[in-house]
Amino acid sequence: MTHLDTLPLWAAIPAAAFLVLGSSLALIGSFGLLRLRTFYERIHAPTLGSSWGTAGIVLASIIVFSVTQSRPVLHELLIAGFVTVTTPVTLMLLGRAALYRDR
Repeated sequence: MTHLDTLPLWAAIPAAAFLVLGSSLALIGSFGLLRLRTFYERIHAPTLGSSWGTAGIVLASIIVFSVTQSRPVLHELLIAGFVTVTTPVTLMLLGRAALYRDR
């Protein structure tokens, strides 16, 4: 028997919704990477998809582990913070490198 067997329905439904939403946004960002043609278009879609997708998955994780461990579990917010900080910085550095290369 695992802790997920004891997860109440009122917590399982929003956690599943956030998980599906986050993974869908990450998948849409990946499709944008494949579908868009130029480099400058390609760096935009995965950045948004990974940021918003990570946020949805982190919210699902917070709900599940806070309910199963009977205490607030907030260290997943560190993951969201690191992704929120590093993704735009990476986008900016890649964009500047491509702009420098194109000149």
